[in-house]
Amino acid sequence: MRLWKNASGFLAIATLSLSVLIAGCGGEEAPQAMKTQVNVMKVLRQDTPVSYGFPGHLQGRDEVEVHSRVSGSIVEKYFHGGDLIKAGQPLYKIDARQYETAVLEAQAKVHIAESNLRNASEDLARYELLWKDKAIAEQLLTNKRAEVDGYLATVESERAVVRKAQENLDDTIVYAPMSGRASVDDVAVGTYATAGATNLVSIGTTDPIFVQFSISETEYLNVLADAYDKGANIEEDFNEPPKIKITLSNGREYPYTGEIVTSDRALSEKSSSLTIKALMPNPQGVLLPGMFTQVHFVGLVAENALLVPQRAVQQLLDETFVLVVGDDGKSVSKKVKLGEKVGSYYIVESGLSDNDTVIVEGLTNLKSGAELEVVTVTPDEMGFSVYETSEVMDKS
Repeated sequence: MRLWKNASGFLAIATLSLSVLIAGCGGEEAPQAMKTQVNVMKVLRQDTPVSYGFPGHLQGRDEVEVHSRVSGSIVEKYFHGGDLIKAGQPLYKIDARQYETAVLEAQAKVHIAESNLRNASEDLARYELLWKDKAIAEQLLTNKRAEVDGYLATVESERAVVRKAQENLDDTIVYAPMSGRASVDDVAVGTYATAGATNLVSIGTTDPIFVQFSISETEYLNVLADAYDKGANIEEDFNEPPKIKITLSNGREYPYTGEIVTSDRALSEKSSSLTIKALMPNPQGVLLPGMFTQVHFVGLVAENALLVPQRAVQQLLDETFVLVVGDDGKSVSKKVKLGEKVGSYYIVESGLSDNDTVIVEGLTNLKSGAELEVVTVTPDEMGFSVYETSEVMDKS
């Protein structure tokens, strides 16, 4: 009985102690949530070089397909595919036997026509003397004169046939119409060439070389507006359009600068774009027709542009936004509309103000409304620049 009383007293004391402990714990404040450490920087407001990038492809400045003027089998070839060719250089010889025969036949017909003309001319001379002596009728003289004129026309016609036959014979040697590099898809000896139809070889120049690209109506107006912003005379500006640089498909920037030389007279009705051609120096022959490139205007400046680092920009579906530091020290999401990419930045068209501080590091899993521990950084510390970083091609 005493044991049961001792056990009951111990249980009551334990229960009372546990109740006091629980009450004490309930009265304490919950620990505060951890702040997220982020690196932030102010958006920039400054004049910014703008390049405007466009896909382009390379074309030979002058390129021709070489065709023969006469038909026949190729019996000789005087070059190799890929050779540098000079204008007037012989390229092919076509079987000339039928054309040599045609020249001989035409010459023989000329001799016959000239012989007939001489005989008729001698007869006319005698008719002239007889007519003076009133020995023949005037009609006979008139007929003989017409006969001589006919033979004279025949001679001229046969001589023209000789000239044509000789030209055909001369054309059995195919000459290069221009200087340049020959393609490697040239035809071989033994091929039958059809006059004006068979492409024997292509020849094209590679220095300089054309870069062709297209820009939209908006981009065209943006480039044009740049001239107005600078207060330039628009006619003078068209006389000196902006220069271009190109980036090759391996990501390297080509070291030379090109010049715009021509553009289409109107926007394409299908794509509302303007086709432009620029000439690019190619002294080492690195650039080849058919290559694809990225074309950039150089020397254009967006004045007083608002810039946000690319690293701060996030995309969700079709929306673009950045996280900024709010007045309460919490993260705030802002939707933005971006313009051109310039180096490490985007030009902001709308959505941010000069006073915004954007988060550039620590964005992983960070959501709007999070408590922030802010560390301010500079563009130099982050390695940001408004200029493109590129690897320049070795010129050696």
